[in-house]
Amino acid sequence: MDHDSLPGAIAQARDLLEHATSVAVLTGAGISAESGIPTFRDAMTGLWTKFRPEDLAMPEAFASNPERVWRWYAERRLAVSRALPNAGHHALFALEERLRGRDIDFTLVTQNVDGLHHEAGSRNVVELHGNIRRVKCFDRHHAVDAWEDGDAVPACPRCGSLLRPDVVWFGEMLPRDGLARAFAAAHSCDVFLCVGTSALVDPAASLPFIALEAGARVIEVNPQPSLAHDAILRLEGAAGELLPRLIGGETGA
Repeated sequence: MDHDSLPGAIAQARDLLEHATSVAVLTGAGISAESGIPTFRDAMTGLWTKFRPEDLAMPEAFASNPERVWRWYAERRLAVSRALPNAGHHALFALEERLRGRDIDFTLVTQNVDGLHHEAGSRNVVELHGNIRRVKCFDRHHAVDAWEDGDAVPACPRCGSLLRPDVVWFGEMLPRDGLARAFAAAHSCDVFLCVGTSALVDPAASLPFIALEAGARVIEVNPQPSLAHDAILRLEGAAGELLPRLIGGETGA
């Protein structure tokens, strides 16, 4: 996008949001990267460079070496715990609050597992891939609120099964209820905001196109466009820079 055309695109996007009767948002790794959280594959550093992601994020990997998998996720949890929501997260919370005040439906669907949308205050959040800040037991999926991130894998206080991160691993199904909420929001919204996602991983990648087919206007906020469709309104830049301008009403350069 030409730099001179960005203010006009922001103004157009603001007008769409101002007249919306239902808004859905999809966020991906890009918005979290602006808070210093490495992407899934970028987290394969140091000791972990000799492993494939599949060696650390599959049920079979945990079953064969639970200590190794637990240690890797413990390191990632520590990095996430030190991260703070950025201006993009806060802008989406402000949008939700504004729309809630006008009794307008708002659903925020995220592919991220860092919980930063909740930290920013967002309420109606669908976490398609789970949340790394939570754990559950491997055998029966009991949620556990307190545990220690040591080398030894803690056991579930209810059934004795080993604990694992409450995230979706390769080969596992996405949460049925969350997926249903995400598809319903895409079908029913009249404005769909797509932020910081490469749009490569299904089923999340299909959501903006479902919204388009249902008659919604789609706005993409990304440094590099990833959605191939002429009807999409593109705002090229970082979420932390553009979302405050879009939500807060500033359109100038």
